[in-house]
Amino acid sequence: MDVELNRLFEKVAGYFTLLGEPTRLKILNALCEAERSVGEIVAYTGASQTTVSRHLNLMYGKGVLSRRRAGPMTYYSIVDPNVVALCRTACVQVASSADDETVNSRAVRRFMPQA
Repeated sequence: MDVELNRLFEKVAGYFTLLGEPTRLKILNALCEAERSVGEIVAYTGASQTTVSRHLNLMYGKGVLSRRRAGPMTYYSIVDPNVVALCRTACVQVASSADDETVNSRAVRRFMPQA
C-alpha cells in the first residue's frame, strides 16, 4: 500500500481516537455554540476540573480548540467547525440506527445545535 496513504490513515485514526471519548464529546457540545471558560465547561459536563483541563489541553494540542487568556480565566473555542459537523453526523447516525430507545429525537436535536 502507498506510504502516503498509510500516513493519512494513521492521522485519520488518531483524529477519530481523539473524538472517541465521551468527555471530549461533552466538551465539544459545550463549545459548539460559544466560547466558554474552563469553569463553565466543568459545570456543563459535570466532570472534575482536572479531567476537563486534561482533555482541553489535549484537544488544544491537536489543533481542535483554541484558547485565550483574560486575566485569571482561560476561554476555549472550537477552531474548525467541521469537527462539530462530523460529531453531530455521527451522533445522529448512531441514535437513528439504535435498536432501543436509549436516545430520543429531542436529545439528538439538542446535541451540537446547528448554527
